[in-house]
Amino acid sequence: MPKFKYEAMDSRGKETKGVLEVASQAEAINRLKEMGFLPTKVMEAEKPKAARKDGGGAKGKGRGGKVNLNFSIGSGVKPKVLTTFTRQLATLVEAGLPLLRGLRVLSKQERNPTLKRILGELALSIEGGSTFSEGLAQHPKVFNRLFVNMVKAGEIGGVLEVVLKRLAEFMEKAEKIKGKVIAAMFYPTAVMTVAIAILALLMIVVVPKFKTIFADLLGDAGMPAFTEVVLKISDTLKDQTIIFPEWAGGFPLPGPVVWGIVIFVILFKIMLRTKKGQLVWDRVKLKLPVIGSVISKVAIARFTRTLGTLVQSGVPILQALTIVKETAGNLVVANAVGAVYESVKEGETITAPLEKSAVFPPMVISMVDVGEQTGALPEMLLKIADNYDEEVDNAVTAMTSLLEPIMIVFLAVIVGSIVIALFLPLITLIDKLGADDGG
Repeated sequence: MPKFKYEAMDSRGKETKGVLEVASQAEAINRLKEMGFLPTKVMEAEKPKAARKDGGGAKGKGRGGKVNLNFSIGSGVKPKVLTTFTRQLATLVEAGLPLLRGLRVLSKQERNPTLKRILGELALSIEGGSTFSEGLAQHPKVFNRLFVNMVKAGEIGGVLEVVLKRLAEFMEKAEKIKGKVIAAMFYPTAVMTVAIAILALLMIVVVPKFKTIFADLLGDAGMPAFTEVVLKISDTLKDQTIIFPEWAGGFPLPGPVVWGIVIFVILFKIMLRTKKGQLVWDRVKLKLPVIGSVISKVAIARFTRTLGTLVQSGVPILQALTIVKETAGNLVVANAVGAVYESVKEGETITAPLEKSAVFPPMVISMVDVGEQTGALPEMLLKIADNYDEEVDNAVTAMTSLLEPIMIVFLAVIVGSIVIALFLPLITLIDKLGADDGG
């Protein structure tokens, strides 16, 4: 009989851990409830190596035969594909089709090779006696903890089709918000990229040629001060961006400016790999003008929707908070969720640590407080998420409306300055020619 490790809380809120020898996870949860415990985490204990002899033998055969070299980056399954699969599976299960048959049907029609392979493995896993959630847990790159735990809650409660439907709706709304932000930022990003490329071409290639022409035409008259400034900037960019060293046979190589940018990017990436560095950057993102407001609203919408969906699906609150912390996407929000976890663990309310975090607006805290007091926390969290989805949409529209005139003015000033700098010597030359003719 399998053994299940558990973490639970007694009537006083004290955490306890242990192992139960029962037939299934559902039976373990029921046993804990009968004992007067509130289960927060129940999972099957790892089998000893001796019990996994077949698995080891299979691996040994693999070494002597085919060698599977998997160098794939990421999961190989896009969120949109995964969302479509979840929606289709929910529809099939809701229509009364057995889960195993539903997976077989979807496997036959699936075009994504990675998901097609995984669906086949899931079907085999279920045929072998594993639960659907246990099979999903074997593919963490495709199915995250949120997905696995919601399915597990659906299996225990006997409402798998409802949970799959909620999962599909959750993923669809998350992708919708993400798509809106990406679509809104595409135009300004594309314009700025092209503009910077054109300005670099002008300053590094075109303007230096005018320097030689003006020097020949003006002679001792000298160039206007503003033109001198622009030409010096152009020379600096040209000399520091690309160099032609003699030791390289005059072959163009990256200059100090390029290497400086590369080193900065590398150091920035290294900083983000540290917890402290990531925390600092996440705080900076929330404080950024214009963009910070959008990032903050997206983080709040994600937190409330994830927690609301998990609790509504029957996942224990402490386990739900752990999952939310891991999927927050922002360390500042994750730390706030960690404080909420500790508060709930001690038998206190959710609202107090949310208020202390200074991340969540008073309106969100008040709505969570009302939901907690009335026993309708999941519904209130989902309402907050819907409100913030609309606010994100409005904020993105306002941000793009603001960015467009800023970009136009910025480009007009830069390009106008270059044009004026190139015209001033011509005016000086015309004055010089007029003075010579008069003389």
